Amino acid sequence: MGSKTAARAAARRAGVPVVPGTEHPLAADAADADIARLADTIGYPLLVKAVAGGGGKGMRTVTDPAELAGAVRGARSEAAAAFGDAAVYLERQLHRPRHIEVQLLGDEHGTVVPFVERECSIQRRHQKVVEETPSPAVTPALRQTITSAAAAVARGVGYTNAGTIEFLLDEDGKFYFLEMNTRLQVEHPVTEMVTGIDLVRWQIRIARGERLDLDPRDLVQPRGHAIECRIYAEDPDNNFLPSPGRLLHLRPPAGPGIRDDSGATAGLDVPIFYDPLISKLIAWAEDRPQAIARMRRALGEYVVTGIRTTVPFFTWLFAQTEFIEGKFHTTYLDELLKARSGRPFVEVTPDVEEVASIAAALQVMLSPASVAASAAVDRAERRWKTYARVEGLRSGARPVEA
Repeated sequence: MGSKTAARAAARRAGVPVVPGTEHPLAADAADADIARLADTIGYPLLVKAVAGGGGKGMRTVTDPAELAGAVRGARSEAAAAFGDAAVYLERQLHRPRHIEVQLLGDEHGTVVPFVERECSIQRRHQKVVEETPSPAVTPALRQTITSAAAAVARGVGYTNAGTIEFLLDEDGKFYFLEMNTRLQVEHPVTEMVTGIDLVRWQIRIARGERLDLDPRDLVQPRGHAIECRIYAEDPDNNFLPSPGRLLHLRPPAGPGIRDDSGATAGLDVPIFYDPLISKLIAWAEDRPQAIARMRRALGEYVVTGIRTTVPFFTWLFAQTEFIEGKFHTTYLDELLKARSGRPFVEVTPDVEEVASIAAALQVMLSPASVAASAAVDRAERRWKTYARVEGLRSGARPVEA
C-alpha cells in the first residue's frame, strides 16, 4: 500500500472508486509522445505524482499539454532525490475537492476498525497545515459510507497496524480513493481527542499480536470537535521560508481542551536541515465554533521568541469567514494567500516598535559582555582622574576634573 499505483489497484478490487489516472507507473523510457497520449485520455488539468511520494514532493500540476514533458522530468528528479524511487504516474486533478481521510487500525487476526473522518483540506502547496475532525462537509450518511469503504480497502489487503485511507470529495459529494498512508500521521491527535483512543498504545498492542476489542460504532461517532495547527519554524512574512535559530523563550498555551505535542524547549537551536515543525497545537471543544474559539485563544497565548513561527499566520487564518463557515477546499489557502498580496501577518505599530527598540537596548546594556565593558570603562576613567589629579598637584596646578 506504500505504492500509490498498487494502492489504487487494491481500492478498485475492493469496489471503491479511484481518481481517474494511469493504471501503472510511467515506463522509465516512455517517449514524450506516448505520455502525451495517456494524458489526453485522462484529461487536463492533471497531476504528475511520485509513486512512492508524500507531503507534496515529486508532484507537478499540468494545465497545458506543452508543460507535460518538463513536469514529468521534474517530478521524476524530485522523487528520486526524496524517496530513492523516480517512478511517477498521472492522475486527474479534480476541481476544488476536499481532502477527507479515515484513520483505521487493523490486527493480525483480520479485524479492521475505521474511525470518524478527518478534514485535511487546509493545505499550502499540497502540504497539510490544519486538520480537524469531524469534517464540516460530511453528513452522517456519507460518514457511514466512506468509513466502510476505507475499511474494505484495508481488509482487502490484510492490513495490520495504524493506517490512513485518504479520499478526495468533489463538489457533487462524490468521493474517490486517493492513497493510503501506512503509518501514524501528524494529525492523529485530533482523532484521539474525539474518540478517547490512544492510537500509539494500540499500535504496540497490535504489534504484540493482541486482538482489537474496540466497538466500531463508538469510533465513528465523534465526541465533540478537535482542530490541529502545525506550528512551524517558518517566516510567514517571507514566503514561509525556514526560520532557524535559537528558541530564546517558549511558553505553549494550556487550559481546558488544549493539547500541545512538542519536543522543543527554550534554548533549543532549530536547524535548517530538518523539517521545521516544532509543535502540534490541538484544541478540543463540544462543537466546531467552540473549538475555533479555543484555538484562537490558545494562539494568542503562544509565546515564542528568537525565531519566527507560523503562529501569526494561523491567528489570521482562523479569523477568515470561509474557514469559520467550513467552506473551503484543497486550493483555498493558496488562493487566499495569493489574494493577500504580500501584506504582513505581523503588523508593527509605532508603539510596538518603540517598546521593541527599548527592549533591544536594555538587552545589549545588560548582557554580560556589555556589563564587563562598562566596568572596564569605569576603571579606566577612575585611573585617569587619579593620574590627572596627581600630575596637576606635582606641577602646582589646580586638580584636573576629567
